[in-house]
Amino acid sequence: MIDFDKRELPVSVQVSLLGINRTSLYYKPVLPDEHDLFIKREIDEIYTQHPDFGYRRITVWLKKYRQITINKKTVLKHMREMGIQAIYPRQNTSKSKPGNPIYPYLLKGLTIGHPNQVWSIDITYVPIHRSWLYLVAIIDWYSRFVIDWEVDDTLEIYFVLETCKNALKRTSPEIMNSDQGSHFTSPKYTNLFLNAGSKISMDHRGRAYDNIFIERLWRSLKYENIYLQDYESPREARTGINNYLKYYNYKRPHQSLNYKTPAEIYFSN
Repeated sequence: MIDFDKRELPVSVQVSLLGINRTSLYYKPVLPDEHDLFIKREIDEIYTQHPDFGYRRITVWLKKYRQITINKKTVLKHMREMGIQAIYPRQNTSKSKPGNPIYPYLLKGLTIGHPNQVWSIDITYVPIHRSWLYLVAIIDWYSRFVIDWEVDDTLEIYFVLETCKNALKRTSPEIMNSDQGSHFTSPKYTNLFLNAGSKISMDHRGRAYDNIFIERLWRSLKYENIYLQDYESPREARTGINNYLKYYNYKRPHQSLNYKTPAEIYFSN
C-alpha cells in the first residue's frame, strides 16, 4: 500500500486529477505596465475635471497641457479599460445589448423636493499604485447623501448588484437614474428597482451632466482624498474611501445645502 502522505505525485498526474492545464501551474500574473498606469491616472484627472470630454479632446489635452503625446486610439483603449468609455462611445459601440431596453430620462424639469425621490448610480475608476479599482455608489439627489457604495477590482456586474441590494434594504427611490452602460441596462439591475416599485431613468447618450450630482461626488472624492492619499494597495484604498464617504455624509458641510451635511438633510424628513 502506498503512503500518499510521503510520496509526491508526478505533476502530470496532479494536473490530470485536477482537470487543469499543466502550463497554468507555471503561469505568473503579468503586472500592469507602469507607463500605462501613469497615463490612466492622467486621463482620470482630466476626465474628473472635464466629464464632458471624449477621447479626442482628452488626447489633445494630454499633449497641450500635460506634454504627453499619445495616439487617440490608445486613449480610447485606456478609457474603455477604465470604464468611462460608455459616455462617449464610438458609433459602432453605442448600442446596448440586444433585448436590453433603454429607458427615457425622467429628470428634465423635475423639481426634487424630498429624500428618496431620485437616486443616481454610477461607477468610477480609482487609481492606486501598480493597479486600479472601481467604485460604484448610489446618491440621493435631494440631500446628496451617499446611500451605499462598494469597491471592486473588476467591472463585473455583481458588485453593482450587491450595492443596489444593500441600498434597497434601507428603502426604495421613486426614480432610479443611471447612464446607459451595459450594467445599468441589464435586467439583473433594472428588475431590482422595478420590483421595488421604482421608475427607471437613463441619461441621454453622451450627456455626462445629466447625472451631475454623482459627477460632483467623484470630483470631491478624488481631489479631496484619492489623489492626495495616493493609495498603495487595494486594502488601503478601500479603507480610505470608506472613511472619506462616511465623512462626506456625516461631517462635510455642503455649500449647496446651506452648509449642512447630507445626513442632516437626508434624515430630516
